[in-house]
Amino acid sequence: MVVELDVFHKILNKYNISVDRPQLINDCNQIFTRDLAFVIEDKLIVSNILPHRDKELSAIEYLLKSIPKEQVVHLPEDCHMEGGDVILWKDFIFIGTYSKPDYPDYITARTNKKAVNFIEKLFPHREVIAFDLIKSNEDARNNCLHLDCCFQPIGQDRAIVYKEGFINHSDYLMIEKLFSKDNLFLVTQQEMYDMSCNVLSISNQIIVSEKSFVRLNKWMQENGFLVEPIPFKEISKQEGLLRCATLPIWRS
Repeated sequence: MVVELDVFHKILNKYNISVDRPQLINDCNQIFTRDLAFVIEDKLIVSNILPHRDKELSAIEYLLKSIPKEQVVHLPEDCHMEGGDVILWKDFIFIGTYSKPDYPDYITARTNKKAVNFIEKLFPHREVIAFDLIKSNEDARNNCLHLDCCFQPIGQDRAIVYKEGFINHSDYLMIEKLFSKDNLFLVTQQEMYDMSCNVLSISNQIIVSEKSFVRLNKWMQENGFLVEPIPFKEISKQEGLLRCATLPIWRS
């Protein structure tokens, strides 16, 4: 995993991306920084993550202190949300959630309806669309931990999507309407499990992807994207991939 992260780091540096890494904490998994916070416009929203992961947040405290206080937003205690459930595209804010009454029973349910409502009030000029995702505590092949595990826009008008990841089929149909069916790459259940939706867009043209995603990488190249394939298979075994391992602080 260390080797894979170093290769990823070099690719980001190749495109003149400044990379800050968390302070090291012994005996702590610090790979998936996307969970800790997310940036929308000029606001950094600090996630309410699982209690046992609080110390991960302390490792990026030095970065948070470098941002003006008025631009750092802390969610109310009853608002649960992680960065992997938040995707920006044009004027839209897509949010993955789980809104059924048994929400507390699922450790895999990370974003609730109250958090969605909070984001709607914080950005009233943006269109917020919430998608209910399938959840399972036992079967990873029938669980979408975050929205970016089953859906991700790339470029201006294309997207990668696992349509069976949505509880309501109407949510997938909305994505189909927004992007058009011909612009969607539909992943299989196995590809979803392998984290094929979790590539990283460096720009509208440049995508970092796992090198084993042969079918996806070919499709992206055929659609005009420059694909940077790297090894990230060991990381994927922890149910996260390239997008999960990054927390963009600056959005131009």
